[in-house]
Amino acid sequence: MSIKRSTTEKLPAGFKPEPGIPLRLSLLRWKLYHKAKQEPKFRFYTLYDRVCRRDVLEAAYKKTRLNKGSAGVDGVTFDSIDASDTGASGFIDEIEQSLKTHGYRPKPVSRTYVPKPNGKLRPLGIPCICDRVVQGAVLLILEPIFEADFTEYSHGFRPKRNAHGALKQIRGNLESGRVQVYDADLSSYFDTIDHELLMKMLKERIADRAVLKLIRMWLKSPIIEKDKDGKKRITKPRRGTPQGGVISPLLSNLYLHKFDRSFSRAEDSPYRFANARLVRYADDFVVMARYIGKRITDWIEGTLEGELRLAINREKTAVIKVNEPGKSLDFLGFTMKYDKDLHGRPDSYLNVTPSRKSIKRIKEKIKQRTSSGYKHTLKGTIEDVNKVTRGWKNYFSYGYPRKDFRDINHYMRCRFKCFLRHRSQRRSNPFRDGVSLYSGLRERGLIYL
Repeated sequence: MSIKRSTTEKLPAGFKPEPGIPLRLSLLRWKLYHKAKQEPKFRFYTLYDRVCRRDVLEAAYKKTRLNKGSAGVDGVTFDSIDASDTGASGFIDEIEQSLKTHGYRPKPVSRTYVPKPNGKLRPLGIPCICDRVVQGAVLLILEPIFEADFTEYSHGFRPKRNAHGALKQIRGNLESGRVQVYDADLSSYFDTIDHELLMKMLKERIADRAVLKLIRMWLKSPIIEKDKDGKKRITKPRRGTPQGGVISPLLSNLYLHKFDRSFSRAEDSPYRFANARLVRYADDFVVMARYIGKRITDWIEGTLEGELRLAINREKTAVIKVNEPGKSLDFLGFTMKYDKDLHGRPDSYLNVTPSRKSIKRIKEKIKQRTSSGYKHTLKGTIEDVNKVTRGWKNYFSYGYPRKDFRDINHYMRCRFKCFLRHRSQRRSNPFRDGVSLYSGLRERGLIYL
């Protein structure tokens, strides 16, 4: 009891333990954050030994396991780690030893592709579990340092921030009269990050050469992918950071932090001369002002394409006047537009709803799981549909989604009606007599939006 009390007494004022992270590690992250916040130009030079700490590696392994993910090029899975003689503890022992002896070398990254909403394919780079754990350990140590620097405009892949926060900022800017929006689209952002510029940005805060070497090795890791004939092709990246790596979201945020910082501090920035505002979620961002003219667009494009060596997709980038009739802004799966007052009053209101693309995608997922070829029981099908719609409902609860929720509920009932009709050659009714389809599905566990 006395040990517990003394430990509590040593905790600094204002410190709050992070959920899911050991107390000692959480306290270390808190100290790193406050040191970086208090000294904006301080460079951290003793970080590698903290990356190698057992509690850091164990926390990184735990997080990696929770995220699941497929095996890398070595074929090692979490099941195979558990089935080994030494288990997870022995696996972490090997990582710890390789790091402490500076013998750690990352394995090549496995390239795979996932479909994008527009029908194209997004390339993902899947590191081996060992490399994901080490990246997770580095992330645990570096994240609080750069969190102290990141601006309030950035919302993606950051602790205690999410898409809803970005939408609230956009909403506030629109209500403040910044109704003209530069809606940007970066071409293959993750694949076009300049390695040398990124390393230079890292060195502004990190002086530990061993940590910098780890990050450079990950950036330069060969990429292995199979062609249509099953033959392996190996490429060595000169630019970019692979989507799928644990450290990639932090690095991508750091790279665009230069843009965020210039926007808020540079004397010739739109923030200064036009009172404009920036809202960014990863590589999706908008610039909002009362009027978007050539001076603003030239500054944005010059900074991104000139200083950061990125490419703007001109076909998908546009200036939108949200307050004009028929105009709307689509951002992070939502549509924002001004609609007429529902009660006939002359004023319009800002309506925030799921976008048409988002609704189309959720309906496609429901259809896939309720098609005649989906050979599951009614109970299993309902569980699969619930997994899809539960997260969708939580995400799109922001704004005014009630009408779209009702539409999707009706669509689900129609799909289950078809599913029940085709699940057997003989007509059957799985519900009690007199129970409607709506009530019967609810009794069986279907969650309506």
